[in-house]
Amino acid sequence: MNKKPVYTVEEIKRKMERYCVYQDRCHKEVEDKLREYKLIPQAREAILLHLLEHNFLNEERFAKSFARGKFRIKKWGRIRIVRELKFRHISEYNIKTALKEIDEDTYMNNLYGLAEKKNNLIKDTNNYERKRKLYAYLNYRGYETSLIQEVIETYTK
Repeated sequence: MNKKPVYTVEEIKRKMERYCVYQDRCHKEVEDKLREYKLIPQAREAILLHLLEHNFLNEERFAKSFARGKFRIKKWGRIRIVRELKFRHISEYNIKTALKEIDEDTYMNNLYGLAEKKNNLIKDTNNYERKRKLYAYLNYRGYETSLIQEVIETYTK
């Protein structure tokens, strides 16, 4: 029989500290992780409180680093970033703060760069199909419809 090891509250507290130090986490991720340990509600609350008091868990910091990372590395647009943050139960205030991390010029450069790259990969000669595929791709990446249309007009003339 596969028995799970039993940990004390202190041991779990240390594990959660390491979990939060390794990478910024949101409350939802930490709560999901704590659920794995099948703690009583009071112990779970005590650990969460400890993580918050000692700044291991900071929702604003998480939102900012999430937005910066997804924008810079995965080149996601604002809509996708907002959707993902909402999925993680981040407050509207923290979402607004996180979006300020995105530089407007870099945002537009990313959008045009992605559009150019995708446009070169689309094999269709039918102009309508090219526009549809380019739109679908940029929309999936989370860019605003008005900006996508502006970019599509540039690349599919």
